[in-house]
Amino acid sequence: MKKLIAFFFITMNIGLMQAQTYKDWVRKADSCYTVKNYELSISYYDKAFKIEKKDYRDLYNAGCSAAMAKENKKAFKWLHLSIDNGYENIAHIKIENDLKPLHSEKNWNKTIEKLQKKLDIIGANYDKVLEKELAQIYADDQEIRGEFMNVYRASKPDKKKIDSIGKIMGRKDSINLIKVIKILDEKGWVGKNVVGTQGNQTLFLVIQHSDLKYQQKYLPMMREAVKNGNANPGNLAYLEDRVALREGKKQIYGSQSSKNKKTNKMCIAPMIDPDNVDKRRAEVGLGTMAEYAAKMNIEWNLEEYKKELSEIEKLEKQ
Repeated sequence: MKKLIAFFFITMNIGLMQAQTYKDWVRKADSCYTVKNYELSISYYDKAFKIEKKDYRDLYNAGCSAAMAKENKKAFKWLHLSIDNGYENIAHIKIENDLKPLHSEKNWNKTIEKLQKKLDIIGANYDKVLEKELAQIYADDQEIRGEFMNVYRASKPDKKKIDSIGKIMGRKDSINLIKVIKILDEKGWVGKNVVGTQGNQTLFLVIQHSDLKYQQKYLPMMREAVKNGNANPGNLAYLEDRVALREGKKQIYGSQSSKNKKTNKMCIAPMIDPDNVDKRRAEVGLGTMAEYAAKMNIEWNLEEYKKELSEIEKLEKQ
C-alpha cells in the first residue's frame, strides 16, 4: 500500500510539472526578476527554453537575468539567440543597465558586432541620417530613465537624487520632443521600413512621455500610421490608454498602472469592460492582463478588480 501511495504522489508531481506551459515558466521567471532573485529567474527561463526558444523578448530578458546573476556564458548564449530570433534594438542593448557587467567581456563586442551586421543588412535602404538621429534620441530618452528607476527602486530611495534626475529627465524630454515634433510635422509618422524598428519606436516613446496636448495632437496621426502599417498597434494601445486617463476617462487596454492612495500599493488604473480586456489586448498584440500584471509586480484577480473598481475610480479623482 505504501508503494502505491508513493507511486501516486510521484505520478501526480510529474503531472503537475507537465502542466506548466512555456508562458507559465516565463511568468515565474519575470516575477523572480522583478524581486531581484536572478538565480531563480534563470532557472525558470531554463525550463521555458526546454519547451521552445522563439520569442526574442523573452530570450533578451533571460540574458539580462543571467548577466545580473553573473552567469555570463548563459547570458551571451541567450542574447545571441535573441538576435537570431528578431532582436534589433542596438541603442537599447548598449545602454541596458542589466548588461553592463558584460561590457568588459570579449564576447560583448562580438555580440554588438553580430547585431550591427544584421542591422546593416536589414537597413540597407533606410534613411541613414534620420535613423541615426532617432537612435540618439532613443538613447537620451531611455538612459536617463534607467538611472531614475535604479534610484527609485532602491531599498532606501534618495529623494534628492530622484528630484535631481527627474529635472534632468524633464530637460532631455523637452529637447527630444522638439526634435520629434519637427520630424512628425515634416515627414509624418515614418515607418520601420524607413528608420527601422528602433527608430519607429522612438517616435512613440517621446510622444508617450510628452504633455497631454502633444499626445492629443499626434494620437490621430499614430492611429493612421497603424492603419498603414507604419506604427505598432500595441504602442498605440498604450498611448490611447494614457490619453484617456489624462482626460478623466477609463483606459481601454489596461496598460496603465497607478498607486492606490488607500493601500499605497500599485494597481491597474480604471478601465472599461474588464471582462473583455484580454480580448482587446490580443487584438493589438499585447499579452494577457495576468502576464502584464506579473511583470509590474501587481496581483491580478479579475473578479476582485471588478469589485474594487468603483473605489479605485473614486480614489483616482481625489
